[in-house]
Amino acid sequence: MRMLNPPHPGAFVTTEVIEPHGLTVAAAAQVLGVSRPALSTFLNGRSDLSGIMALRIEKAFGVKMDTLMRMQASHDIARTRLREGEISVERYRPSDDDLRRRGSAVGGRNGGDRNTG
Repeated sequence: MRMLNPPHPGAFVTTEVIEPHGLTVAAAAQVLGVSRPALSTFLNGRSDLSGIMALRIEKAFGVKMDTLMRMQASHDIARTRLREGEISVERYRPSDDDLRRRGSAVGGRNGGDRNTG
């Protein structure tokens, strides 16, 4: 079942990693080898988690980057679903001509109309 409003991974990193270690944002940024503003922007949900940042967090604190990236993907999907009504795209339905062309192209690759009986 999909979460309707999954949290930004920055909130998770703040409450489950940074705070339990008693670190300030500046100290955590130093541990991760990133700037304080870059980390703060991520932790406050104003920037997305990059693969590089996820790997840094994994190496420094042991939280698997796969887990963090899945959290980011879930957050992105939910955020995009909220805008679903803004996107107007009709379902693709191939025409009869498209289907005929596709059928002849497939037949051509597989030997055409060869009698196999």
